[in-house]
Amino acid sequence: MDHFTQTAWLIPLFPLAAFLLLTALGRSYRKAGVLIGSIGSLAALVMSLLVLFERLGSDAVDYSNSFKWIDFGDVTFRIGFEVTNLNALMLVIVTVVSFLVNVYSAGYMKKDERITVFYGYVALFTFAMLGLVLSDNMLIFYIFWELVGVCSFLLVGFWYAKPAARAAAKKAFIVTRIGDAGLLLGIIVLFWYMPGHALDFSNIHNVFNEGQSGAITMSITTSIALLLFMGVIGKSGQFPLHVWLPDAMEGPTPISALIHAATMVAAGVFLLARTFDIFEASAAAMHTVAYFGGFTAIFAATVAIAQKDIKRILAYSTISQLGYMVMAMGLGSMTGGIFHLFTHAFFKALLFLAAGSVIHAVHTQNIHEMGGLSSKMRVTTWTFAIGTLSLSGIPPFSGFWSKDTILATALDENPFLFAVGLAAAFCTALYMSRLFFIVFTGKSRLPHSVEVKESSKVMTIPLLVLAVISIGAGFVETPWNGWLGRWLTGGAEEAHASGAAIVASIAVGVLGIYIGWLMYGKSSIERGVTSARMPWVANVLEKQYYMNEFYAVAIVKPVRGLGKGLNAIDEYVIGVAVRFIGLAAGAGSRMLNRLNNGQTQTYGLTAMIGLVVIIVAIVGRRFW
Repeated sequence: MDHFTQTAWLIPLFPLAAFLLLTALGRSYRKAGVLIGSIGSLAALVMSLLVLFERLGSDAVDYSNSFKWIDFGDVTFRIGFEVTNLNALMLVIVTVVSFLVNVYSAGYMKKDERITVFYGYVALFTFAMLGLVLSDNMLIFYIFWELVGVCSFLLVGFWYAKPAARAAAKKAFIVTRIGDAGLLLGIIVLFWYMPGHALDFSNIHNVFNEGQSGAITMSITTSIALLLFMGVIGKSGQFPLHVWLPDAMEGPTPISALIHAATMVAAGVFLLARTFDIFEASAAAMHTVAYFGGFTAIFAATVAIAQKDIKRILAYSTISQLGYMVMAMGLGSMTGGIFHLFTHAFFKALLFLAAGSVIHAVHTQNIHEMGGLSSKMRVTTWTFAIGTLSLSGIPPFSGFWSKDTILATALDENPFLFAVGLAAAFCTALYMSRLFFIVFTGKSRLPHSVEVKESSKVMTIPLLVLAVISIGAGFVETPWNGWLGRWLTGGAEEAHASGAAIVASIAVGVLGIYIGWLMYGKSSIERGVTSARMPWVANVLEKQYYMNEFYAVAIVKPVRGLGKGLNAIDEYVIGVAVRFIGLAAGAGSRMLNRLNNGQTQTYGLTAMIGLVVIIVAIVGRRFW
């Protein structure tokens, strides 16, 4: 009955096999590389869908299987996989986006000399992400978590000849390591206090959800939760470790869609869901998570309003929407967080791939150098519009239903965070309408030499597929049908539905789009009115609240100064001492070499000098 569930461990092996084969073949097999990468992701997608269909049955039960890995004293580490409704849904999200990105990249990366390497990296990333999703314990989860980070580094810095790409890759790797250090500490503390040192998710659920914690006090539980949350802050781009994600846009656009919109950045939210029982056991941890998420949502949304780079706007949008998901988790709504993760993965991947279609056509990422593209790129325009409406929370698009679920929960649990969520929703609609109207309407601001035409079918078909999903995906969880919540949690979570939240959500979304249309579509409101009256506000937003400058002054320069100081000590203190000892040894050896020259008179003189020294030492003691 659960045949496909029991063989779910095969799913990550398809992209892994593609990666190994692509690595063995080398760069010369360009067309074969595209085919192998795409087939690997397609096989994983088909298998994931089969697993999901099995999980949709009413008699589906969670399945796990593992084998002994390492014996360490009385402790045995096991390696295995687990299939639940949550990770069955994540498998489909990862494989759908991965396959569509593979297809899209055949057109976008067509002229790149290293296209085979690109497909190999994508296959490795897909393997790592699927392994992370299927992991049945925290140790294996952490190993795949780090492998996902390595793949992110490789893909962000794929065009390593560009200094900006190299810098962005290093920044992404270093900043996320800060969060990962916290996650590792959290796993170590959890291992120390768990009964039997168990790290598997089923035992964690039993201990924290069913009151079997024993020696795990509330303070320890809070410490574990907050340390794990550090990993979420790093990987999911929450304030203050969000600074790597906008810079990561230096990577190829398909990677922005795959890693930095749909899958890798969602790994932090998935971690929250997998360890939700630990967080629920600590009210302090839940409040921390909720307020961090709420602040990140409004913080990033305001920054996006003033950006000029089309991908950077979408990057800050991603940070903002991840803030929504984290806020939902902190408010106790795992359904709201995962539902928004589910819908966001598709409409944000759609927006990034559509932005890539635009960049591919106009060869610039500055929105102020575009304009009037709707008449020449109809498929891209309409699909981008669907993604924009979904992100802005306009019904019946999927983003509305998931965002409304979060806002309804916030209205019931924390009215302040509800207001924050509404403000972020308004900003979202405003910056997305600004982006859409500047890029696709009005007069073209492109040079006459640029000939704009619609992208090839291999790039537009994934856009159309994602657009269809972005329209229909939201109906799995509506105020009158809470199917997804019941399926994910077994009906354990209280459903939240609010007419006031629905009305307010639609109102702020429509208002944001309307103001955006007045300013950037109709031009009845002067575009620079805010920057003219309050130039400092526009400057602060454009400079992203000077977070990078703050880190440069508060952390980078002091650390570099410390490094230079330690280098000076190494060179001028330790180095000089070592060189002095070396010189002294050399001088001593040369002197001894001269003394031991075989001449009797030299030996006699040496003996006399030695005798005089001894006599002086003995006789001189009386006077000392």
